Amino acid sequence: MKKFMGIDFTEEGAPDAAALLERHDLQKTLFETVNEVLEEAGKILDAAIIEAPSSAKSSAKSRDPEMHQIRKGNEWHFGMKAHIGADAGTGMVHSVETAAANAADIETAHKLMRDDDDVVNAGAGYGGIENRKEIQEDEHLSKAEYRVNKKKEADRKREAALYKEPVKHLDYIRQPNRERELEYMKPKVRSKVEHIFYIVKRVFGYRKAVYRGLAKNTARLYMLFAGANILKWAWSLKPYERPAAV
Repeated sequence: MKKFMGIDFTEEGAPDAAALLERHDLQKTLFETVNEVLEEAGKILDAAIIEAPSSAKSSAKSRDPEMHQIRKGNEWHFGMKAHIGADAGTGMVHSVETAAANAADIETAHKLMRDDDDVVNAGAGYGGIENRKEIQEDEHLSKAEYRVNKKKEADRKREAALYKEPVKHLDYIRQPNRERELEYMKPKVRSKVEHIFYIVKRVFGYRKAVYRGLAKNTARLYMLFAGANILKWAWSLKPYERPAAV
């Protein structure tokens, strides 16, 4: 063990396993190695909130300064966001980034994309992504096709305005609407990333951040998503009874 780790135990103690991996950025290397074997084409962008302890009753007598709170619906959440880029074909994750929970999804989007992505599927939170400076300055990504869901609020206001004119509203509902059909199909493609988040949060039980700061939690997420990719691949080869959520 001393030879393998290159450590003289007369001068220093054995390092913590997680610290040893983080020191050499091995979690990300393992994640990328798994992807080399499982990689497919296509792209889906999504993010999920990872809760963190909101109490200030810690040794530092304060909340984690790298975590922030955000309102989602009628609930407040304190923690971080795990941003992922996944293959549209398989739903397997190939890019992972983290940020505070209150950071806009679109700010991290360009870091999740690969140089050969031609089509990008994303939720309403990524609206206007094609106009971002980081995208425009990239020769390939500036030419990619971005299939982003429209915000439902805009559709509701449009239908509410038409509802005041019964004849126009009836014509609007009856006529084939290609745009409406496309909006309906987009979530079906993006639903594949929810399967990966299900594995990480429910099967692996990672619902809350276990460390302070983004760096350590990011390293842990690399390992979790690598494991999720392998598990999803195994399920696709030979269906079997999936483990119950924890």
